[in-house]
Amino acid sequence: MQRRHPAAYRRLLVVSLLLALGACGRDHDDDPAVQPPPPATAARINVDVARTAHGVPHVRADDFRSLGYGLAYAYAQDNVCMFADAVLTVRGERSLFFGADARPRQRTGDEYGGGSGFMDLNNEDSDFFFKGYLDIEQLRAGYASGAREPRDLLEGYVEGYNRYLKDAGSKLPAACANTKWVRPISLDDMMLVVAEKALHASGQAFARDFVAAGRVPGATVTLAKAAPRKIDASSLVAQLDLLNRQGFGSNALAVGKDLSANGRGLLLGNPHYPWTTTDRFYQAHLTVPGRYDAMGVIIGGVPAVVIGFNRDVAWSHTVTFANHFTTFRLALDPGDATGTTYLYDGARRTMTSKTVTVEALLPDGLVSRRTKTFYFSHQGAVISRPAAGLTWTAQAAYVLADPNRSNTRMLEQWLGIGTATSVRTLKDSLDKVVGLPWVNTVAADRDGNTLYADASVVPHMNADKFVNGCLLLQAALLFDGSKSSCGWGQDVGAPAGIYAPATAPWMMRTDYVGNSNDSYWLTNPKALLTGPAPLGYSPLYGRVNAEQSLRTRIGFRQVEDLLPQRNKLNLADMQALAFSNRVYAAELVLPELLTACSSASSTLMQQACTTLQAWDRRADLDSRGAVLFREFWALATAIPNKWARPFDPADPVNTPASVAPAAMPAMLVALRTAADKLQSLGVPLDGRLGDYQVEPRNGVRIPLHGGNGNQEGTYGSLTMRSGLTAQGYVGAHWGQSYLQTVTFDEQGPVAQAMLTYGQSVDPASPWYADQTLLYSRKSWPSLPFTQEKIKADPSYTTVTLRE
Repeated sequence: MQRRHPAAYRRLLVVSLLLALGACGRDHDDDPAVQPPPPATAARINVDVARTAHGVPHVRADDFRSLGYGLAYAYAQDNVCMFADAVLTVRGERSLFFGADARPRQRTGDEYGGGSGFMDLNNEDSDFFFKGYLDIEQLRAGYASGAREPRDLLEGYVEGYNRYLKDAGSKLPAACANTKWVRPISLDDMMLVVAEKALHASGQAFARDFVAAGRVPGATVTLAKAAPRKIDASSLVAQLDLLNRQGFGSNALAVGKDLSANGRGLLLGNPHYPWTTTDRFYQAHLTVPGRYDAMGVIIGGVPAVVIGFNRDVAWSHTVTFANHFTTFRLALDPGDATGTTYLYDGARRTMTSKTVTVEALLPDGLVSRRTKTFYFSHQGAVISRPAAGLTWTAQAAYVLADPNRSNTRMLEQWLGIGTATSVRTLKDSLDKVVGLPWVNTVAADRDGNTLYADASVVPHMNADKFVNGCLLLQAALLFDGSKSSCGWGQDVGAPAGIYAPATAPWMMRTDYVGNSNDSYWLTNPKALLTGPAPLGYSPLYGRVNAEQSLRTRIGFRQVEDLLPQRNKLNLADMQALAFSNRVYAAELVLPELLTACSSASSTLMQQACTTLQAWDRRADLDSRGAVLFREFWALATAIPNKWARPFDPADPVNTPASVAPAAMPAMLVALRTAADKLQSLGVPLDGRLGDYQVEPRNGVRIPLHGGNGNQEGTYGSLTMRSGLTAQGYVGAHWGQSYLQTVTFDEQGPVAQAMLTYGQSVDPASPWYADQTLLYSRKSWPSLPFTQEKIKADPSYTTVTLRE
């Protein structure tokens, strides 16, 4: 098989060959003027970067600085334009290059998407947010006081990325060739890149409100005497709800020795994450011999394996149901006309401020400058949303309290996870570092133990503070900010103001645990987790005794259905579960619906009923009827009181169920409306899903299996960029991204995995669409982990980088 060498590799190989030939062309013994070279000194940077199938880099170095260097070089080879775009965002320089009113690029055709999936701002507001909200001094201090290895990784990453830019010169991909905005980066830039990832479930969801509270320096401040309307908190949490509806989430399932065929742990990890933004995953294997050896994916250039496996442990993350912020209402000092002095336990405190300037490119090529000042109490950043009644008045101001704003522990946490030797030592690392921003952890080890833990950064608000008068508005998580007794509490051994994971929801088992973004309560159907008596865990962690999503329910339902058939599970079973594509909503409603529509009088309704009767009730490529059901259920899911069998907290997997007779007329109307829609678009009622759910790559429509998990109840989930058109659902937006199944043998991990959208955003790359085809075919490639298997890979290439 011909081996592909990326351009940078070929240049280095040619240089090495020329040097070797030059050395061979002279006989030093015959030339007394030529002296032996001085003894070689150890290279400051020394890293080997091998590539195996699908462009997966295996980065091996003797120290973490060199490790970061090699990873950055490899990542830039595949995604330099997207990463440079991300750096502009966190620097607050989008307006300078693209104009104030433009928005970060969204994917069109084969162009990468540079926008965030977690906020929607124009460039100027985005620049004000990142310049104003993130505090580089706090970030520097946090890294300086933490472990050395994360800093070494970041410093090496900076050097490796800048080395790539130097080596590539003007030969960058078309998306960013000959542009001024692809520039060398600094250590501060990397701190900001990592910090941005921590804000997805907190600061970024309220970015618009933070920017709205900024003041123009020197302008006259006129505070309203009172808010123009009562607080309406519904819009404050709408951003997070929208993320959940769009597909922000994941599945993870860990099977222990009681149920595994080999007596060792089994793990299925299936994060549902953006396909088109700078939060894309990237496969990598990172090794510092004797210290760190982890394989899986990094996220958006962050230099550590965030989901993956090592020799003894495999882990995945799911977005936790917990809240990672609170808000506070400040009582302002009436004697300060600027409204920047507040009362805390009766004492006056002055807000701190930060003034930033954003430069913006004008149409004539000149640059304009705008300046804003942002304000902070000791609890957090002042926000403003007058439309929701959160107005900065003479009496009150509102702040967002965000414990992830200066979370510099993430890299240390992922290194701790990656070096764990069991789920017990993994849990010990979670308890010690407390660095995960907004995710659960699900893990399995070689001894057959499993772990679920919500060790994310959650504000310390005990249940009593929700009932003692401190809570002013539940929907906004708004608390009284004038009393220390209503502020965040403190756990021993945890960073200020957040819970220690030892006191948060978690369990270890030897049968199985799973999570699909619902509350910790349903982690195993046989052992519902309610928390300590009498009040349980903080309400910030999520609800108990509450109806679960259809995706959560099918996740547990299909495991419970499989166990009587298989008794013991293996890796192939985990893969079958990942791609089962059962549509649970159909299983729940079709028995009654088909009976009711069997007597339909119209030809179109008869055809619709016949299609659904013949449909396999799955979202596979060959499934005929999946498109019709999707359009029907998008309408029917909003029908009130549609279940005949209500939710039962004692049976959360199987309830609610069955269609209530009173809801059936509305169901039939929804089916008729869906059939009319398909007919108007020229889409056959029994059209194959694979013909109408596609991902375009270089002019080829790649068919995609999978449903919208949160809505339809498929375990795997895809949210498409378009609704149904005559061309179908075109382009994946969110959903199944990195899928891994892992177990263990005597030699180490046995892993098969795929990155659904591929390693590179460059359409010219051989790794642009190759794994999307694997996903379409449900083909699971094996991952080489040992040096022997890496070198035996037919696609193996390697290069050594030194400085």
